[in-house]
Amino acid sequence: MHHWEAYARIVWSLVAIANPLGVIPFFIDLTREQSVQGRHQTARVTAATVAVVLSTGVVLGQPLLALFGISIAALRIGGGILLLLMAIAMLQARPSRAQPRLNAAEETAEQDSVAVVPLAVPLVAGPGAISTVMLYAQQATGWVDAGFLVLTCLVVAAVVWGCLRLAEPLSRALGPTGMTIVTRLMGLILAAVAVEFVIDGVTLLLPGLVAVR
Repeated sequence: MHHWEAYARIVWSLVAIANPLGVIPFFIDLTREQSVQGRHQTARVTAATVAVVLSTGVVLGQPLLALFGISIAALRIGGGILLLLMAIAMLQARPSRAQPRLNAAEETAEQDSVAVVPLAVPLVAGPGAISTVMLYAQQATGWVDAGFLVLTCLVVAAVVWGCLRLAEPLSRALGPTGMTIVTRLMGLILAAVAVEFVIDGVTLLLPGLVAVR
């Protein structure tokens, strides 16, 4: 890495994958019966969980790949396909099938439990976000890159916290149309990132294609 353009792309891609604005409707529904203090506590726990999960992916990503014998090329292609499916769902302004359907049966759950599952995992720090930080961690060439990735995870968690703290005002301000537009824009960014992951993976598996081109 070592380029500010690459750093900026990492930040934007992770924010797009986490899609904190898309979690707002779920947050409002799950915390409907909570007090204002309870919603704030739920937002803090959700953000903290996101930071821990994504940072763990940065630190332990490569050892886990080695443990299961997964090649970087395979992870890039698989992660790119997963991100592309998520992007298509976002472009169509509908939730991904990988996201659970939330209903009134969960309204009696404790706020910390709701914050961890399903808000933090898998709605924010889902398979797409985790595989993405693992891919970027593999590309890191030193402690500066690794430190930036951890910092990026903290930035994403802070954005999630801010969006959840402002969930009700943001929802009213944007409205259904505004939320749809934001979701589709994030989906477009995510689709571009997914295609790059697939191209990088195919290039590693079939370097001859690059030579031909």
